[in-house]
This record gives sequence, C-alpha cells and structure tokens, in this order.
Amino acid sequence: MKDLGTKKQPYLSVIIPAYNEEAVINDTLVDIHQFLLRQSCTSEIIVVNDGSTDKTAEIIKGKMQVMDNLRLVENDPNRGKGYTVVHGAKEAQGKFVLFTDADNATKIDEVNKFFPYFDQGYHIVIGSRAIEGSNIKVKQPLLRRILGRGGNLLIQLIILPGLKDTQCGFKCFTNEAAKAIFPKQVLSGWVFDMETLTIGKQLGFKIKEVGITWTDVSKTKMSFLKVYLKSIFDLLKVKWNLIRGKYKK
Repeated sequence: MKDLGTKKQPYLSVIIPAYNEEAVINDTLVDIHQFLLRQSCTSEIIVVNDGSTDKTAEIIKGKMQVMDNLRLVENDPNRGKGYTVVHGAKEAQGKFVLFTDADNATKIDEVNKFFPYFDQGYHIVIGSRAIEGSNIKVKQPLLRRILGRGGNLLIQLIILPGLKDTQCGFKCFTNEAAKAIFPKQVLSGWVFDMETLTIGKQLGFKIKEVGITWTDVSKTKMSFLKVYLKSIFDLLKVKWNLIRGKYKK
C-alpha cells in the first residue's frame, strides 16, 4: 500500500456493514485495525450499524476508545445491507473505498492485491471466489455452491458478462467511482452488489476481478433459498432499470 493520504483525505476508507454482529465484530475490528497500523498510509474504518438489536453498537463504541480511526454510523431502523453500504460510502473520505463483511470471511490484507490494478487505470476492483488465484479455505455446502454458480451464470447472461463472482463481499472503488455509483443505487437488500457493478459499467468505470482467499463462515441470518429467489427478482429489476436508462440519469 502506498504512502499516500492526509488527515483531510485518508488513502483508504474501510466500510463494514453490521447487523447483529456481536459475536464477530470485535475480532474483525482488531484484525483490520492492526493491519492498517502496519501500513504507511492514512486510513479510516467506518462501521455502519444497521439497526442491530444486540451489543454490536456497544462493542464498536468500546473499540472507538482505542482506535482513533474508527467511526460508527447508525441506521435506525434496520434498512438492509445495500442501504447500509451506501450510507457508509456517503460518509467515506478515502481516495479508495473498500467494503468488507463483518464476519471477516476475506481478510483485510487481501486488499493489497487490488492496488496494482488501480495503478493500471481500473476504477473498481472486486474480490472473486470463482477465478484463477482464488483460495476457498472453507467451502459452502454443495447445494449452495450449485445454486450460487447458477445464479452467477444468470447474472453474466443478463447484465454483467465476464464477471464470474459479483456477490463476494469484498470490493474496492476509487473515490470518484464510489461518489458516482452509490447515489444511483436503488436496491437496498442483501444482493445489491450486482446493481452496484452494473451502474459502474454503465458509467464507464473499468472493473477488474481478482482472486482472493475466502472462508465460509456459515453465519447468514437469512434462508439461502430466500436470498437466491430474491436475487433473481432483483436481477430482473436491474435489467429493467437498464432498459429504461435509469442508471445513466
């Protein structure tokens, strides 16, 4: 990671959407904070608490006493992962804006694989579990893998040809791309990622998919079948918005 960034504009903003993550958020914050301390750049961590009913906010506030680059942003009430990431992106000041899941399925040091591609002119770099260079330490159950691959094929066929894993929760944007894309976001739920990338593509931003190391934490709070069916419905919404030219307005 380069020695860039100032107190006014950090080099990297890390956004963590969080909903009832009391079991994992402390360890995730420690891991991310320790990594950032080892870098020469300035940074900020923004946790967006999506109306949690457990001790998530309390734990974050405790960590803020010892992590001076940590901020807490609140949703009230619960609004969904897509809305939560957008909320964090609006608050982010970094030259690069990364969002990552609170369960730490992808370790923060994987972001170092992304920066060479920004140097090559890419505006969005996304972690992928489906291309060469990826390393899945703990796999999802077989049925989820089969349905997930089928869903990705549909996404490629209908809106995002060539991107093999649009749903991995580890994506980084230039500040320019983040500020242009996220205000146009319509979907607020769990599977907002494909809309984010579709908007980026429509606006002419270059996207690079990079293999990452990922571990299935098996902690989803929703039925996978429910998520899968909703993702198909949302895919059709995104396609319809594309046809209407909504994302270019």
